[in-house]
Amino acid sequence: MINIVRSGAFLQQCWSVHPLCVAVKRMGDDRTMVLTCSSCRSAHHLTIDLVVPKDPVGQGTVTPGTAGEEVSAETLLSACVMTHRAALTLREMDVFQDVVVLRCADCRRHYALHVSGFVTHHKH
Repeated sequence: MINIVRSGAFLQQCWSVHPLCVAVKRMGDDRTMVLTCSSCRSAHHLTIDLVVPKDPVGQGTVTPGTAGEEVSAETLLSACVMTHRAALTLREMDVFQDVVVLRCADCRRHYALHVSGFVTHHKH
């Protein structure tokens, strides 16, 4: 049986209890990020409104792109998920602001995800 909960509080609780067990599973074309927890067997679906890249030392936002070519932050995040998904970790979360921050250890980039909806699927 699967319980479905529509609140970011469940992801926050899951991450605070076992942070090393929460991993990025995939990012869909429908602007949905799926995080899974191997400990509590939950799948957390985040509907993303906006992705904001942060610089490697956390000093603010970065303008993506090189030589005048703009690359969207969502495209950068998608590339991270596709090429080195295991290097992405959940670093911060604010359920009052609906923001989740992921960090990629390989490219040292932080992504602030502004989330419009949280849905948790929990298996018993």
